[in-house]
Amino acid sequence: MMKANVMFGPKAWQSKPMKQSVIYSNQVAVENSLKKLESLPPLVSPHEIMKLRAELKEVALGNKFLLQGGDCAELFDYCSTEPIDGKIKVLLQMSLVLVWGARIPVVRIARMAGQFAKPRSSLTEVVDGREIPSFRGDNINGYLPSEREPDPGRLVRYVTTLPVYPKPPHLY
Repeated sequence: MMKANVMFGPKAWQSKPMKQSVIYSNQVAVENSLKKLESLPPLVSPHEIMKLRAELKEVALGNKFLLQGGDCAELFDYCSTEPIDGKIKVLLQMSLVLVWGARIPVVRIARMAGQFAKPRSSLTEVVDGREIPSFRGDNINGYLPSEREPDPGRLVRYVTTLPVYPKPPHLY
């Protein structure tokens, strides 16, 4: 078995090539946002990561079935309790059908409310005859043409406004 020599850490992304980098006009605001993000607790605990890795190993070995569900929410407004609860219920119902129908344990992964930054085919678009930055998701800029300037403060707003959910058992 070959082992990957991959360095991972909070700043590992900085060594990767950037194909569609966001250009922020205020570098001081970028640094302030990054400092704030570094001070916040992680969104996922190391225990959850190790548990999921063990579950995925069982999937790779054919001992379990992987069911992944979620959405491509781009707006922070889509990240609220009611729609997320509904999606979790559907995911759990689907997994019960699989458990009983296929007679195999199911690993459930929920990707909920979290594609707030997206690459686009073009960095700009024309709206009402005016060229403006493309909407890149609420994590980067706003949907309204008047909110298209990339704002690093949105990175912090995203993390600090996430609904807090106790994770259902075996739902990652």
